[in-house]
Amino acid sequence: MKIRFALCLLPSLMIPASAQDPVKIIGIGATTCRQFVHDATTTPATQRQYLAWLQGYLSGIVIGRPAGVDEGIDLIPEDFPLSAQLKFVRDYCLSVPSASFADAIEALFREFRRLSSVTKS
Repeated sequence: MKIRFALCLLPSLMIPASAQDPVKIIGIGATTCRQFVHDATTTPATQRQYLAWLQGYLSGIVIGRPAGVDEGIDLIPEDFPLSAQLKFVRDYCLSVPSASFADAIEALFREFRRLSSVTKS
């Protein structure tokens, strides 16, 4: 009985929040771009933690999309490896230090969308 109840609740947890609902970002992604750049500069090994969060957040964006939206987007395209993705996020953060690290990842996702539409054209 408890399992059925839990399975019934699961789909409701996957409904994306509307634009009016604030989303609470937690974890390392809640830091500012300024903090990310500082951490990456002073302790380069922390970039692995940021990169892991980046990959999880990107995956969550794709999973949270309705059927037929953003399907087939490659999150690690051959010509845009993880090192280039991290550079993209770092460059974004350097240009908008008050943004959140999550904002930088969302900008990266928009870049994936752009690249995906160019590839399909």
